[in-house]
Amino acid sequence: MNDLSAPYVEVDGRTVDADPLFLALMGGYGHMTAMQVREGRVRGLGLHLTRLDTATEELFGEGLDGAAVRGRIRQALGEAGVRDASVRVYVYEPEPGGGTVTAVILRPPAPEPGPQSLRSVPYVRPTAHLKHVGVFGQAYHLRRVKAEGFDEALLVEPDGTVAEGAITNVGFIEGDTVIWPAAPALDGITMLVLQREMDRAGLPWRRRGIRLDEVARFDAAFVCNSLGISPVTRIDDVRFPLDAEPVGALRQLYAAAPWDVI
Repeated sequence: MNDLSAPYVEVDGRTVDADPLFLALMGGYGHMTAMQVREGRVRGLGLHLTRLDTATEELFGEGLDGAAVRGRIRQALGEAGVRDASVRVYVYEPEPGGGTVTAVILRPPAPEPGPQSLRSVPYVRPTAHLKHVGVFGQAYHLRRVKAEGFDEALLVEPDGTVAEGAITNVGFIEGDTVIWPAAPALDGITMLVLQREMDRAGLPWRRRGIRLDEVARFDAAFVCNSLGISPVTRIDDVRFPLDAEPVGALRQLYAAAPWDVI
């Protein structure tokens, strides 16, 4: 009789090897980054590598070699025979104290989404500064708002403070200035690239607290993630113009941002 000194695993009635990485994946403790690769290049590569390094240090007590990550992405693209892809890099620790492993997943390249409608939900991500793999809460709310005809969930703190989208950062336009919510949220790579390009172009932006009952006062809104920048047409019952010129200018600015060779 098996004494279970080693894990015993069945999937759909089939015995499978209890690989330590498989068990780590099931445990849901890890982090990742997502990027769109075109012609073997990506925007904000250094920001992606810094994100992976700092999160690995925080979660597992060791850094992550950026050159090795680049090499693994490059290898995956080469072995798959593609130069365009949606790429995700995951970092796990199969055995506590045993060192980390990185997993690279390639999927078909994703198009930039169209205009987005947002439904507010009372939820904030734990350890929101990390792009961690514990996404049940945001996935739950995202599925629910999509079933109600919305495109994205807007995560709002219990006191009504706006934080971020379920899978995006949200920005608001006030005159000629971009306002980002100051609540705890992930510093998305697209957001950071856009802020960098705005600084280079001398365009103003800042962070400040934004309450849900304030959003109607803004001239326009947008969301951004690895897929790009999309105008927001609606937050709950508040409508925004589809063709707001400042959002179009931000999209052009981001489109002109440099690409980095992997």
